[in-house]
Amino acid sequence: MKILVLNGSPKREKSDVMHITNAFLDGMRETGAHDVKIINAIDKHIEYCTGCFACMHNGGACIHDDDMRGILRDILDSELLILSFPLYCYGMPAPLKALIDRILPLSSMAMEKVGDRYEHVGQADFSRLRYAMICGCGFPNSKHNFEPAVAQFKLLFHSDEVVITVPESPMFSEPTALPVTEPRLALVKQAGRQFAESGSIDGTLLDEICSPMIPEEVYAAIVNSGV
Repeated sequence: MKILVLNGSPKREKSDVMHITNAFLDGMRETGAHDVKIINAIDKHIEYCTGCFACMHNGGACIHDDDMRGILRDILDSELLILSFPLYCYGMPAPLKALIDRILPLSSMAMEKVGDRYEHVGQADFSRLRYAMICGCGFPNSKHNFEPAVAQFKLLFHSDEVVITVPESPMFSEPTALPVTEPRLALVKQAGRQFAESGSIDGTLLDEICSPMIPEEVYAAIVNSGV
């Protein structure tokens, strides 16, 4: 499988969330060979979308001549697109948001009704492409934190396939937290293996992955002690 990871963290490979994403990929690799490409959004020259819609009228050509042209080719070449990012103000970090804004050339101005909403008709065939979102935050639990990012992901990609949201994610970059982070990453690896084998993840396993690793009060006290 050709997998494209869009890493939205300004920390690049040192991202807390990339620990989770790498574990997921390791689980997938247990089922066979996969071609994985990781793009760090912050390292790419991506101009802001101006909303001129030129790309939606002329076959996908954007007015900007930057790195997005290659990224769009990578997306269309892939079979699985993974958005990996830490939660920033209940959404994506700015470099990844700028990138996502610029996937507009994949759509045309034409609209069609799908269910009870309207969607733009695609300018390219990406029907084989599947999607996953892996996101972490620094709060002790997931309540009233991830919902906006998850809603945006599902609306953008019409996808309920893989959404992994993990609270307390800074612990993945803390060596002293290995006794609790290693078991959690083992579960993520199991989820990656399940997805590669069956195209889905067991709901019970997903709930366990997305739960706090240590009691909320303990985590909050640790964070507050360093303030």
